[in-house]
Amino acid sequence: MKYTRTTRADLIMEYFRMHAKKDLEHGPVVDWVEEQYLKLYGRKPRDTWRGIRRLHQEGILIKVRKGVYRYDPDIIQHKQLYEFSPEVKEAILKRDGYRCVVCGRGREDGIEIHADHKIPLDRGGTNTVDNGQTLCSEHNFLKKNYSQTEFGKRFLIRLYNDAIEKDDKRMVKFCKEIFDTYEKYGINSHIKRPDHE
Repeated sequence: MKYTRTTRADLIMEYFRMHAKKDLEHGPVVDWVEEQYLKLYGRKPRDTWRGIRRLHQEGILIKVRKGVYRYDPDIIQHKQLYEFSPEVKEAILKRDGYRCVVCGRGREDGIEIHADHKIPLDRGGTNTVDNGQTLCSEHNFLKKNYSQTEFGKRFLIRLYNDAIEKDDKRMVKFCKEIFDTYEKYGINSHIKRPDHE
């Protein structure tokens, strides 16, 4: 049986479920989540308020006004008609080894993971295993905010900067060649490549 770690998001949602349909200021939520996380792991979680904001960005929490959120299970049930079924979601996560297909981090690292639609439903995607991939919260958020090619270029810039910092000449060369390919085809030219040499 696979060990399932209670994540920061699990605790945030537990608090909101206990107070469903109530407008909650993020301060008390953060305090409760940090207290529970400390009991479980002997340390406080990082950036709990960002976890609340991320759940709002994913459409799970409703932002009432700045710093105030609400969980409404009726709205979520409607939303879930357009999401992977629990069985399909589990099959996607299992196939990908419960790890983000971009960075390789997963539950065992204490990272929240999500089943993501490769092709969004509003662009003709389906709720099937083949159209799913496992992403960590960070990369899921990036993909939702950028197209696939933008997401790839922004990720490549991070990889390139890390390679520069580590003086990894092989990886620097690899990144430069990919940047050249973006430029060759005029893809995402609004995102400027780093000027490191």
